[in-house]
Amino acid sequence: MTIQTQRPRWTPNPDGQRVLPIVPEEIEDFEHEVKRFRDGEWEENQFMAFRLKQGVYGQRQADQQMVRVKAPFGGLTADQMDALGRVAEEFAPLKKGHLTTRENVQFHHIFLDDTPAVMRILGDAGLSTREACGNTVRNVTGSPAAGVAVDEVFDPTPYAAAYARYFLRHELSGQMPRKVKTAFSGGPSDDAVVGIHDIGFISKMKDGKKGFKMVAGGGLSIMPREAPVLYDWISVDDYIHIAEAALRIFNRSEQERKNRMRARIKFLIDRIGIDEFRDQVEEELKGDWKQPLDLDALLWIEDESADALPAESAYISFDDASDEFKEWKRTNVVPQKQDGYNMVHVVLLRGDLFSHQWSPLADIVREFAGGRVRIDIQQNIVLRWVPTGSLMEVWERLGELDLARSGRHTITDVVTCPGTDTCKLGITSSMGLNKALTDFLETYDTSDPLVNEIHIKASGCPNSCGQHHIANIGFHGAVIKGKGGQVPAYELFLGGDYEIGDGKIQIGTRIKARVPARKAPEALKGLLDRYQAEREEGERFNGWVGRMGAGYFEEYLQDFRDVGPLDREHIENYMDWDKTIVYKLERGEGECAV
Repeated sequence: MTIQTQRPRWTPNPDGQRVLPIVPEEIEDFEHEVKRFRDGEWEENQFMAFRLKQGVYGQRQADQQMVRVKAPFGGLTADQMDALGRVAEEFAPLKKGHLTTRENVQFHHIFLDDTPAVMRILGDAGLSTREACGNTVRNVTGSPAAGVAVDEVFDPTPYAAAYARYFLRHELSGQMPRKVKTAFSGGPSDDAVVGIHDIGFISKMKDGKKGFKMVAGGGLSIMPREAPVLYDWISVDDYIHIAEAALRIFNRSEQERKNRMRARIKFLIDRIGIDEFRDQVEEELKGDWKQPLDLDALLWIEDESADALPAESAYISFDDASDEFKEWKRTNVVPQKQDGYNMVHVVLLRGDLFSHQWSPLADIVREFAGGRVRIDIQQNIVLRWVPTGSLMEVWERLGELDLARSGRHTITDVVTCPGTDTCKLGITSSMGLNKALTDFLETYDTSDPLVNEIHIKASGCPNSCGQHHIANIGFHGAVIKGKGGQVPAYELFLGGDYEIGDGKIQIGTRIKARVPARKAPEALKGLLDRYQAEREEGERFNGWVGRMGAGYFEEYLQDFRDVGPLDREHIENYMDWDKTIVYKLERGEGECAV
């Protein structure tokens, strides 16, 4: 077993492209250790912890890996998109990369022996898998509108990058009780939804000085919690040290280490209270570990506007455009605070971007968006700095790639995790459910604005990688017993909300009734029909859910439980979506808690 030496946390890169430093020796070391593992010199559990820290995660399929690529604050360059497309083409059997709710890019079914080659392609483009998995400070997410949002207080991007740089290869990262997820938002609209994170920051000014509202202890999965406010305001000069103090306290928490399923900051804060946690942070900040920090050397400073096309000064009319373009512009285009420029949201089905799409989309990004994009928590891609006069051509070019789908952040923009397609912890095929629900919604009349604004999210198990707890309608994978055996099913959460802003969220009400997977679209149709028939004037979906109460929905969903016997007529009820065999619960031991 080799012992890696501590690498420098951050040294500037002369090419200016790399938010995170790439250390080629680490890839060489990983390649060497893969060979040693193949030769039987590693115990499997020890090697698992080692590869997880390198961003390589085991799948339910034997000897196949998921490689997770970090995109700090969701940012990618066009050149990096080319590299991701190359990985999809050369190493991913399904020829695609999957965008996640944590603004990572994942490649599935990668052979372990190929992972060093993948890392080198990514590293040459300034992308890292380091500490994307394991008990580390995971990818630092951000708002896709950072720097261009109309209501932004100040752009948190430089500070999100500094945080990511500081904690990469930090002595704590990899040794903590469990993972730490962090998010930055630029103001009260809180597009990054910091309230569901272990640590979150929202830009806030005080007496003319930049700082953050800081929250800690949020999370979904087991015991979903909104992160309480740790500090109403802290200076940008102090936020990294305060975060480190919080992580040091978490790292020493032996109580949380006793149960890996409860080893997250939210359990510690729930146990001792946010006031006691704050007191401990204040005491920890007096420690010898706290050294002067050169924040300026850590900040990620770039002027995206310098690479943008000139914006037209005259008003541009689209009155003669097609209805398809007008609908796409209505749902997918958001004006920036910079006059004449726009954010263009590229809506991906199930978060997937295929090998033949990556580089052509990168060319569009180079030509119209200053060579950069952002990933958002909806598993979509956001082009920024697109001049209004270029919108028609961008739409046409996206259409050639089958990427001009309208409906950004509407009921048809369904979010899901990979589920049993790859995940050891998956109970159901959430990706199959996504397709079934999306196919249904394409036939359903969603023109009612109050229906169209409903958000649907699904996870293949209770762990909420699909963030189902905070959707208006959330599904998570489960199983029920039918007359002929096990049946894939879903539990529903209704009335969740992640658009409140300022770090606030609303956890949906858990409905104590399980719906067979094959009947989920029918159950969804009934919910939408009843909502439109029974709501009061102007009543939004969550208001209707609260007024009707959980018992109403439990009674409604009971009607879907009967799946009949396991015979020719009913056999599909005993199969999961996109599967051709009778369902059997096969849930392995996940690697999230290793």
